[in-house]
Amino acid sequence: MAERKATALWEPTIVRGALSDALYKFDPRVQVRNPVMFVVEVAALAVTIILVHDFFEGHSTLAGFELQIALWLWFTVGFANFAEAMAEGRGKAQADNLRRTRTETQARQLKENQEIMVPATSLRRDDVVLVKAGEVIPGDGEVIEGVAAVNEAAITGESAPVIRESGGDRSAVTGGTTVISDWIKVRITANPGETFLDRMISLVEGAHRQRTPNEIALSILLAGLTIIFMLVCVSLYPFALYGGTALSLPVLVALLVCLIPTTIGGLLSAIGIAGMDRLVQHNVLAMSGRAVEAAGDVDTLLLDKTGTITLGNRMATEFIPVLDVRAEDLADAAQLASLADETPEGRSIVVLAKNQYNLRGRELAERDARFIPFSAQTRMSGVDIGTRRIRKGAADQIVKFARDNGATIPEELEGIVERIARNGGTPLVVADEARIYGVIHLKDIIKEGIRERFARLRAMGMRTVMITGDNPLTAAAIAHESGVDDFRAEATPETKLRLIREEQAQGKLVAMIGDGTNDAPALAQADVGIAMNAGTQAAREAGNMVDLDSNPTKIMEVVEIGKQLLITRGALTTFSIANDVAKYFAIIPAMFVVEYPELQSLNVMHLATPQSAILSAVIFNALIIIALIPLALRGVQYRPLGAAAILSRNLLLYGLGGVIVPFIGIKAIDLIVAALHMA
Repeated sequence: MAERKATALWEPTIVRGALSDALYKFDPRVQVRNPVMFVVEVAALAVTIILVHDFFEGHSTLAGFELQIALWLWFTVGFANFAEAMAEGRGKAQADNLRRTRTETQARQLKENQEIMVPATSLRRDDVVLVKAGEVIPGDGEVIEGVAAVNEAAITGESAPVIRESGGDRSAVTGGTTVISDWIKVRITANPGETFLDRMISLVEGAHRQRTPNEIALSILLAGLTIIFMLVCVSLYPFALYGGTALSLPVLVALLVCLIPTTIGGLLSAIGIAGMDRLVQHNVLAMSGRAVEAAGDVDTLLLDKTGTITLGNRMATEFIPVLDVRAEDLADAAQLASLADETPEGRSIVVLAKNQYNLRGRELAERDARFIPFSAQTRMSGVDIGTRRIRKGAADQIVKFARDNGATIPEELEGIVERIARNGGTPLVVADEARIYGVIHLKDIIKEGIRERFARLRAMGMRTVMITGDNPLTAAAIAHESGVDDFRAEATPETKLRLIREEQAQGKLVAMIGDGTNDAPALAQADVGIAMNAGTQAAREAGNMVDLDSNPTKIMEVVEIGKQLLITRGALTTFSIANDVAKYFAIIPAMFVVEYPELQSLNVMHLATPQSAILSAVIFNALIIIALIPLALRGVQYRPLGAAAILSRNLLLYGLGGVIVPFIGIKAIDLIVAALHMA
């Protein structure tokens, strides 16, 4: 799996860009999208106006304190802006890498049976182009004629070429990739600005990132808490006057800013953007933040067998002779019948005979050999050499072939064939005209480590279901060996769609992986539809994620990143609220201790003066945002524990930690403030 190199957290170019973007985000029209930080900005502006007024009125004793409060309130907004800009900057760095892959390309447009050289930017949907070896594919499209090897490293980062051909599930090509052999005719499927690369750049930059339902709900909660604390602070002013305490507006503003959830309010957007950025680093493109979040809550995962659980090609694993036939003679006949067979199965038979019995491939042209290709009608293939007629294929067809030539069928043959099928393999019977030699055991090779990956998904609380067109016996054997929780045999596109709807009707979130046009309905129905980049255009458009590496087992990383996003948001929300609780003990006693000396018992931090207590809390409130930016961008490390264990861990680490850290931080700042006589 090729992954994009992760951008360094404090990359100088990103930091410089983030500082510039943070200034732009002070614009109230931008800030209003974040209610919490918008209130902080308004509060900072109010204190600044009061500061200017007091300065010109000659209240110099108050101006110094108010100046520091105003500066740290502006810093609070600036640090929140910087956190969001840093997350966006990392995405823009990825987008710049992608943008560099897009070059000005000339295209061979086919029009009225003539080749016309035109700029790639002038191509429109349904135009047809010819692309030869060494040329860049000028736009997204479908191969309508020809077959070629294509280097997709510019998009996927994977240097190994892939085959693209007309028809089937390997016909989609992406603009910016390079044909390295042969030629193909491509029908363009996207207008300029609508290509896959354009969408990638737009999505990676996050310019139109949609907020997820949970993020919106959390924003509403934070806005509600902000309104409540605003009412509390407003009501404190007449209460203080009634008690004979004069509260200045800057002090009330400081109280408000310290009590509202500024920490999570300042980091919320950065957490979501960083989650999408982590997916891009794994070469997975999410169409929205909603898809990333849904991945973290997936209950059921549907996977195709071929290419996902198995390597995708059946391999010869054993030669099983019958009667008095020697295994070497069976291997020799099987290899002769397979020398011209270019399928992976045929090549594996040749290799197995070579490895087990040192049988080398032979040059049969001089021996007047005539190869018989496989066909769907005969369901067998082979070779005629002189008087020998060697065939390999489906058991019933080879038995019929042998009987037609006067053979007697060995009684043990049926038992061998049934045993292989029952164990999930495919039996190929080999015969030399009237004599049956034995059976080749073709087996779907389970991908290395797949059983452990499914066990890890199970630990995450996910149920895995294998979907295959195989018969129930073969499907059951593969399911048992691979360790999936359930399977559906002889599945059709309608079967996949019905299964997804049944799971969703039970309130479950479903993820589906697919690459073919027949997978498109299921990908569109699934809560998380991961389309393979190597698949068809229909599949890529139906899914809400695209895996650029076309590696179906990457669902593990997708789910982990989704869960990491949810856990990070929950952990920082817990930390933020716990923070506010601790700050009560700094500001409330400081505000009223003169009039109500008994409140001194709440001053557990023994802060120097009321002014230093308020200033220390405001400074801590700003600095904690900048301190948590690395955690927001990298995310809280996910471990496959149960929900209860994760909740307990977060409450202990971020809940208790969120209470303890402010006590230490505010006290340390208070000592510095008192030593420097800042308040």
